[in-house]
Amino acid sequence: MIRNFLHRVLKRTFILGSLELVDADGVSHHLGDGSGPHVRIRFASHRAELAVFLDPEMKLGEEYVDGGYVIEEGTVFDFLWVLLRNVGDGGHTSWTKVAARLRHAFRRFADNNDPERARANVHHHYDLDGRLYNLFLDSDMQYSCGYFAPGITSIEEAQLAKKKHIAAKLDLRAGQRILDIGSGWGGLALYLAEQFDVDVTGVTLSDEQYRVSNERAKQRGLTDQVRFLLKDYRQLDEKWDRIVSVGMFEHVGLSRYEEFFRQVDALLAPDGVALLHTIAKFKGPGPINAWMKRYIFPGSYLPTLSELAPVIEKQGLWLTDLEVLRLHYAETLAAWNRRFQTRRAEAARIYDERFCKMWEFYLQLCEVAFRGMTLCVFQLQLTKEIGALPITRDYMLDTERRLVTPTNLRSVAGTRA
Repeated sequence: MIRNFLHRVLKRTFILGSLELVDADGVSHHLGDGSGPHVRIRFASHRAELAVFLDPEMKLGEEYVDGGYVIEEGTVFDFLWVLLRNVGDGGHTSWTKVAARLRHAFRRFADNNDPERARANVHHHYDLDGRLYNLFLDSDMQYSCGYFAPGITSIEEAQLAKKKHIAAKLDLRAGQRILDIGSGWGGLALYLAEQFDVDVTGVTLSDEQYRVSNERAKQRGLTDQVRFLLKDYRQLDEKWDRIVSVGMFEHVGLSRYEEFFRQVDALLAPDGVALLHTIAKFKGPGPINAWMKRYIFPGSYLPTLSELAPVIEKQGLWLTDLEVLRLHYAETLAAWNRRFQTRRAEAARIYDERFCKMWEFYLQLCEVAFRGMTLCVFQLQLTKEIGALPITRDYMLDTERRLVTPTNLRSVAGTRA
């Protein structure tokens, strides 16, 4: 099949890189200019060849997981990087662009994550066997973008730096009440409570995260200062001095953006500060990868600034600071993948080989997206009052510099009247 029409199309498409395709008949086809790592793909059937050719966005992942093709030389990352270099950051052929446009047109319906659907989406990904996440996350179970400040090389250091970075932007005072929306396994909430002497409430929709985070609070003697609730943030009706949300907004859905910021506004004290950390796109709105949405993060949608800014403005919140983190998540994903590959046999014992292939495709596809496509991370700082924070960013930098070692953190809390 590839030897005729498909091969001619591929020859015109793959100009860069070094890609060898071995078709179902065992014939090798060399594509590209020979630059970069050599990648060899072997197809197991003509059906798999046609499926990948007609719908690469979905079938590249499905056929890899199901054995429709194998990567005999190179890695998943190497293969996807060659595709990116030649097809572009959209990843679409001319005949798949129509499907992508239709998905984008119906995004508000598809991502209408009411509380019931939101709970099901969270269960799909975050209630997997907890041993899986222990294989590749840092010791604090931070499942979001690390912060690779100068000199940082390990994922442990990067995740601690991320918590420091966020804490500095929250401008914390001892005794304040903090709400963590989408609190994960509790690491950020526990860090803020221990180091800044604040009271933290975390909310999650994951049974596993709820169990683990409360157990961690108990083990560290913080149950009078930190608690985690199995509750949707939309069910809350108290006031908090600070609101932080890391890696949760991606699951809100475009049709629920106004609802999210309206609730943040309702829950935030008049002089409060909110910090939103979310994966984002920076080259215009569009759907996320179809395979990723079906198998890894159902109901997810990645915002652009053009989609966020009008909703924030409409709610009357001040966007007091915006930082765009570039490549930090690529480095995070690379670290996760290295750790996962090191302990891949353990993951196979927890689930099976098919699951391992799905997980490594997910991690390496995401790294490609953050390294060479249109994805980044936004950190948005929001207030209700214009004077809720100092008028320069010096307080952030000063606080973060003081957070060099864990021993001096408590002295930082409450230093500004």
